[in-house]
Amino acid sequence: MRIFARVAETASFAEAARQMHLSPPAVTRAITALEEQIGVRLLTRTTRSVKLTEAGQRYFEDCRRILADIAEAEASAAGSHGNPTGTLTVTGPVMFGRMHVLPILLEYLDSFPSVTGQTLFVDRPVNIIEEGIDVAVRIGNLPASGLSATRVGWVRRTICGAPSYFEKHGIPGTPAELAEHRVIMPTGAWVSPEWHFGPDGRASVTVHPRLLCNTNEAAISAAEQGWGIARVLSYQVAPALAEGRLVSVLEDHAESPIPIHVVHVEGRHATAKVRAFVDLAVERLRNNTLLQ
Repeated sequence: MRIFARVAETASFAEAARQMHLSPPAVTRAITALEEQIGVRLLTRTTRSVKLTEAGQRYFEDCRRILADIAEAEASAAGSHGNPTGTLTVTGPVMFGRMHVLPILLEYLDSFPSVTGQTLFVDRPVNIIEEGIDVAVRIGNLPASGLSATRVGWVRRTICGAPSYFEKHGIPGTPAELAEHRVIMPTGAWVSPEWHFGPDGRASVTVHPRLLCNTNEAAISAAEQGWGIARVLSYQVAPALAEGRLVSVLEDHAESPIPIHVVHVEGRHATAKVRAFVDLAVERLRNNTLLQ
């Protein structure tokens, strides 16, 4: 199973052999024997690629769980069950990761010197199983899955601009009045020119942005400089709102809040390093007043 899982992860017999300090023929024989024992083809091999079959994908997911249970049993027997070790990989959105996840990870690493931390902060969907992620912090409603998820807070979509902008152009009183204003829009994966309003999100207005920014930071910066109005998540502009650099508008028309979850794979069988981080992250994020 370990050999098969490594081949599946690397998509290469040769690379799996190198990482496991085995010869390529030994890896090939192990996979062949496994397929004969199960009675189904797990991998499709060509001269250029190695891919999982449909049965192989299901078996790979089972292997990951079983091997994690074995590692947990071995660690427990060795007396290290409660001592986090190894590499912990955490993912989350770019700004949220920098503002709220990274400080937690640094605190965690200070408490557990035997753990090495790794971050993957990206504004795109991440398959934490396929990409080898231990813990994800996700903003939004979660689809049904076998992952363990703990809700830790909420954020809202916030429309905001600088006081100097509103002094010059006026404050929109209804969503329809946004057509009279300069709109700044980030171009992230979940951004749409159709802005929804109201608790049920059924009311909508299609905006025509004058400025498109490839990062949220750039859009917020343009808004702070008084150029126009931006719509971002509340946590992204919380400092600017608190300091008066930005002012939120149309709050009476706001959508329902968006949940924040801490997500991981192993559930109650999580390794010590994952359990310790999840416990700390849940506590710190729930105590963060900007996320409640």
